[in-house]
Amino acid sequence: MPNLRAIETFVKALEGGSIASAARQLGISPAAASQNIARLERELGTRLITRTTRSMALTAAGERYLARVAPVLDELEKAQSDVSLVHGELHGRLRVACMAAFGRHVLAPLLPAFTQRHPRLALELLVTDRDVDVLKEDVDVSIRYRDVLEPGMSVRPLAAVPRILCAAPSYLERHGRPQVAEDLLQHACLLYRRERDGRLMRWPFVRDGRRTDPPLRMAAIGSDIDAMTEFAVAGGGIVWAGSFIAHRYVQEGRLVPLALKAGRKGQLQFEDGTLDFFACFRDRQYVPAKVRAFVDYLLEVLPGHPSLERLPGRAG
Repeated sequence: MPNLRAIETFVKALEGGSIASAARQLGISPAAASQNIARLERELGTRLITRTTRSMALTAAGERYLARVAPVLDELEKAQSDVSLVHGELHGRLRVACMAAFGRHVLAPLLPAFTQRHPRLALELLVTDRDVDVLKEDVDVSIRYRDVLEPGMSVRPLAAVPRILCAAPSYLERHGRPQVAEDLLQHACLLYRRERDGRLMRWPFVRDGRRTDPPLRMAAIGSDIDAMTEFAVAGGGIVWAGSFIAHRYVQEGRLVPLALKAGRKGQLQFEDGTLDFFACFRDRQYVPAKVRAFVDYLLEVLPGHPSLERLPGRAG
């Protein structure tokens, strides 16, 4: 009977697209992962995978074997997760992917209390704005905002975070304070370009109820919203950022939240809106106990979190 570790390595390699991916998921070296698969093939007496320097593909026997063992391995993982909850202790690895700024400012400070509740759970945090393949990178749960949700993804709402316009006191002293949305066209604007797809995050201007994209004086564009916020703190312009990013700077007096008055009919309006964050799962049918516990914890601690509340803006 082939050992379970060898079977697990084989399945993870096919799910992740490479032996190196299986090794990362299992916490072993690529050489050890390759040896596991070779051992499995010897015990079965047949080749399961054909390998080149750049790719791997299943043989006919490998396809039949994978179809049989993958569901069994999946059920074993689910059973282990459920049993751990019955005994009152979660264990194993929990890999969480999170958008970078939310991970830095909100998630990371909340995690020590969660790990204290579940000391046998090994938490791994992947903080990045790049496109994460949850299957190949063996991510249990990812935290994303609405604009980057994938179609068909199983999600659970976590928080609606206000976004606000901010500028440093030094900038406002030099250039004055915008009163209405039209005034923003004459100010130095700091914009964010999304790393995952290169999309420039346009500001939410509306005219007569319809979205519009007026020409802005772009003082700088950056792929990191924290860097753009620091740019604003140094007096470089006006930034539009989530409250969880701006909160500390506002508390310290280094940024001033701006409130714009409603313009007349036909004039530009600025609709701040919210960043809506969701917990996203890779399996629509089954959510492991460790993932349910993690998401339930976030739903417990996020409401009323001071950095997620709307900051009082000032105009004039």
